[in-house]
Amino acid sequence: MNVNRKWWRSLLVVGVIAMLTLAACSSDAGESEPDGSQTGSVEGEIVAIGSSTVEPIVSIALEDFAAANQGVEYEVDGPGTGDGFSIFCEEGSDIATASRAIDEDEAATCADAGIEYVELKIGIDGLSVITSPENADVTCLSSGDLYSLFGPESVDFENWSDADDLAAEVGGDFGELHAPYEDAPLDITAPGEESGTYTSFIDLALGDVADARVEAGAITEDDAGTLRPDYQASADDNVIIENIAGSASSLGFVGFAFADQSSDSVKTLEVDAGDGCVAPSPDTISSGEYPLARDLYIYVNTAHATDNAALVEFVDWFLTDGIGSVEEADYVALDDAALEESRAAWDSR
Repeated sequence: MNVNRKWWRSLLVVGVIAMLTLAACSSDAGESEPDGSQTGSVEGEIVAIGSSTVEPIVSIALEDFAAANQGVEYEVDGPGTGDGFSIFCEEGSDIATASRAIDEDEAATCADAGIEYVELKIGIDGLSVITSPENADVTCLSSGDLYSLFGPESVDFENWSDADDLAAEVGGDFGELHAPYEDAPLDITAPGEESGTYTSFIDLALGDVADARVEAGAITEDDAGTLRPDYQASADDNVIIENIAGSASSLGFVGFAFADQSSDSVKTLEVDAGDGCVAPSPDTISSGEYPLARDLYIYVNTAHATDNAALVEFVDWFLTDGIGSVEEADYVALDDAALEESRAAWDSR
């Protein structure tokens, strides 16, 4: 099945395997394409598995690359960053797509398996906190609010107002609190533990508050690395968007592109990490003004790159002519210096 832009932009299906198998080189093989690739000049198979956030970027790029190189087949899947690294470290993919950097345990697993890789930063995302457009009274949430609603001490909070006492205890040191909250069902749908978005949200949105709660003896270090377990978790961003749109007092979070492309059905909230309420946008994400900005990555198996010319040609192209797929997928481009660092890391692998 071809991966096409309309499919991504309508967000009808996310997290399925996309496979493009094209015919052998035609008689005009070797003619230059507008993107600089040579039609039919590359053959091979490329498998990229991991982040559902990064999946649209790599799908667009591989679609373009395969269209210009008709001997290329590819597979893209987005079960989550954590699952992607598990598969990658078992030598089950050429590329791990990731919405966070690989962690120590995952790196150790790869090392134990003899898997060597190069880490390439490719773009920037801004985690978007979302609710229903019907939830008119909520426009901004601080880190203290987010901890009180999503954090490990929020277990069994069924209504927004159930978090009032915890918010008062957390205090306003982490942005202006918006408690007391509405007396309405707190319907949370968000990514689960397999997702890099889950880990990034804890680090970026809740981390400072959680650290303070550990110091106060309210939670343990282990608790600080978790969200409340009693919400609807989904690895499918479509499910999150649909559930948020389906409840007037919903709450959740997704990557910027998914929220932006669903702005007719969900409302993106501003976030205050202590410097005032800031909305996610390409400008605020790129500048770092938006507090929930994070880097996006691909990890390339260097042994596979030695054996698979198509993989090398694809990454070469992706980091030059193909890098526009980041913005085409509605994420934020790296600045020139950061992109050059990724190119240098790839060239020196």
